[in-house]
Amino acid sequence: METFNAELFTENWTAVALSAVVALMAIGGMFSASRFLSARRHSEAKLTTYECGIPPTPYTWSNINVRFYIFAILFLIFDVEAVFLFPWAVIFMEQKVVYNNVIPFYAMIMFLGVLFFAIVYAWRKGVLEWRK
Repeated sequence: METFNAELFTENWTAVALSAVVALMAIGGMFSASRFLSARRHSEAKLTTYECGIPPTPYTWSNINVRFYIFAILFLIFDVEAVFLFPWAVIFMEQKVVYNNVIPFYAMIMFLGVLFFAIVYAWRKGVLEWRK
Protein backbone atom coordinates (compact mmCIF):
# COMPACT_ATOMS: atom_id res chain seq x y z
CA MET A 1 0.00 0.00 0.00
CA GLU A 2 1.36 3.40 -0.97
CA THR A 3 1.64 6.17 1.57
CA PHE A 4 0.16 9.60 1.05
CA ASN A 5 2.70 12.01 -0.41
CA ALA A 6 1.51 15.50 0.54
CA GLU A 7 4.20 17.26 -1.50
CA LEU A 8 3.25 15.47 -4.72
CA PHE A 9 -0.45 16.03 -4.03
CA THR A 10 0.10 19.76 -3.47
CA GLU A 11 2.28 20.06 -6.57
CA ASN A 12 -0.30 18.39 -8.83
CA TRP A 13 -3.31 20.31 -7.53
CA THR A 14 -1.45 23.63 -7.51
CA ALA A 15 -1.24 23.44 -11.31
CA VAL A 16 -4.97 22.69 -11.53
CA ALA A 17 -5.86 25.57 -9.20
CA LEU A 18 -3.55 27.95 -11.08
CA SER A 19 -5.15 26.93 -14.40
CA ALA A 20 -8.62 27.53 -12.97
CA VAL A 21 -7.64 30.99 -11.69
CA VAL A 22 -6.10 31.97 -15.04
CA ALA A 23 -9.19 30.69 -16.89
CA LEU A 24 -11.57 32.64 -14.63
CA MET A 25 -9.46 35.79 -15.01
CA ALA A 26 -9.47 35.39 -18.81
CA ILE A 27 -13.24 34.94 -18.86
CA GLY A 28 -13.74 37.94 -16.58
CA GLY A 29 -11.37 40.00 -18.73
CA MET A 30 -13.26 39.14 -21.91
CA PHE A 31 -16.62 40.00 -20.34
CA SER A 32 -15.22 43.28 -18.97
CA ALA A 33 -13.69 44.22 -22.32
CA SER A 34 -16.96 43.47 -24.07
CA ARG A 35 -18.88 45.57 -21.56
CA PHE A 36 -16.56 48.61 -21.82
CA LEU A 37 -15.80 48.50 -25.55
CA SER A 38 -19.28 47.79 -26.95
CA ALA A 39 -21.46 50.44 -28.51
CA ARG A 40 -24.51 51.48 -26.52
CA ARG A 41 -26.68 53.14 -29.14
CA HIS A 42 -30.12 51.58 -28.98
CA SER A 43 -32.42 51.77 -31.96
CA GLU A 44 -35.64 50.16 -33.12
CA ALA A 45 -33.74 48.12 -35.72
CA LYS A 46 -31.52 46.58 -33.03
CA LEU A 47 -34.51 45.45 -31.01
CA THR A 48 -36.19 43.54 -33.86
CA THR A 49 -36.07 39.78 -34.24
CA TYR A 50 -33.23 38.68 -36.48
CA GLU A 51 -34.27 36.44 -39.38
CA CYS A 52 -31.18 36.04 -41.58
CA GLY A 53 -31.22 39.62 -42.83
CA ILE A 54 -34.85 39.50 -43.93
CA PRO A 55 -37.14 42.02 -42.25
CA PRO A 56 -39.35 40.07 -39.84
CA THR A 57 -43.02 39.49 -40.45
CA PRO A 58 -45.57 41.04 -38.09
CA TYR A 59 -45.73 37.75 -36.17
CA THR A 60 -42.38 37.09 -34.53
CA TRP A 61 -43.54 33.90 -32.81
CA SER A 62 -43.58 30.75 -34.93
CA ASN A 63 -44.20 27.14 -34.08
CA ILE A 64 -41.60 24.58 -35.05
CA ASN A 65 -42.87 21.07 -35.51
CA VAL A 66 -41.51 18.59 -32.98
CA ARG A 67 -40.90 16.18 -35.87
CA PHE A 68 -37.65 18.04 -36.69
CA TYR A 69 -36.31 17.48 -33.18
CA ILE A 70 -37.27 13.80 -33.12
CA PHE A 71 -35.61 13.23 -36.48
CA ALA A 72 -32.45 14.99 -35.26
CA ILE A 73 -32.35 12.95 -32.05
CA LEU A 74 -32.77 9.71 -34.00
CA PHE A 75 -29.91 10.78 -36.26
CA LEU A 76 -27.71 11.42 -33.22
CA ILE A 77 -28.58 8.07 -31.66
CA PHE A 78 -27.62 6.12 -34.75
CA ASP A 79 -24.59 8.31 -35.38
CA VAL A 80 -23.33 7.50 -31.89
CA GLU A 81 -23.98 3.84 -32.64
CA ALA A 82 -21.53 4.05 -35.52
CA VAL A 83 -19.00 5.82 -33.31
CA PHE A 84 -19.13 2.91 -30.85
CA LEU A 85 -19.38 0.15 -33.43
CA PHE A 86 -16.35 0.97 -35.57
CA PRO A 87 -13.66 1.00 -32.83
CA TRP A 88 -15.19 -2.11 -31.28
CA ALA A 89 -15.01 -3.96 -34.60
CA VAL A 90 -11.40 -2.91 -35.21
CA ILE A 91 -10.26 -4.00 -31.74
CA PHE A 92 -12.31 -7.18 -31.93
CA MET A 93 -10.72 -8.18 -35.25
CA GLU A 94 -7.17 -7.19 -34.23
CA GLN A 95 -7.21 -9.15 -30.98
CA LYS A 96 -8.83 -12.18 -32.60
CA VAL A 97 -10.96 -12.84 -29.55
CA VAL A 98 -10.91 -16.53 -28.63
CA TYR A 99 -14.02 -18.60 -27.96
CA ASN A 100 -13.44 -18.48 -24.19
CA ASN A 101 -13.81 -14.69 -24.13
CA VAL A 102 -16.87 -13.92 -26.25
CA ILE A 103 -18.42 -11.47 -23.77
CA PRO A 104 -17.46 -8.40 -25.87
CA PHE A 105 -19.13 -9.96 -28.90
CA TYR A 106 -22.40 -10.65 -27.09
CA ALA A 107 -22.32 -7.24 -25.43
CA MET A 108 -22.19 -5.58 -28.86
CA ILE A 109 -24.92 -7.89 -30.17
CA MET A 110 -27.13 -6.76 -27.27
CA PHE A 111 -26.27 -3.10 -28.02
CA LEU A 112 -27.19 -3.55 -31.67
CA GLY A 113 -30.35 -5.41 -30.67
CA VAL A 114 -31.55 -2.52 -28.53
CA LEU A 115 -30.86 -0.08 -31.35
CA PHE A 116 -32.61 -2.38 -33.82
CA PHE A 117 -35.74 -2.40 -31.66
CA ALA A 118 -35.48 1.39 -31.33
CA ILE A 119 -35.47 1.88 -35.11
CA VAL A 120 -38.34 -0.58 -35.53
CA TYR A 121 -40.31 1.27 -32.83
CA ALA A 122 -39.65 4.64 -34.49
CA TRP A 123 -40.62 3.22 -37.86
CA ARG A 124 -43.87 1.74 -36.52
CA LYS A 125 -44.75 5.04 -34.82
CA GLY A 126 -44.31 6.83 -38.17
CA VAL A 127 -41.47 9.07 -37.04
CA LEU A 128 -39.42 8.33 -40.14
CA GLU A 129 -42.23 9.24 -42.55
CA TRP A 130 -42.01 12.84 -43.65
CA ARG A 131 -45.47 14.41 -43.79
CA LYS A 132 -46.32 17.90 -44.92
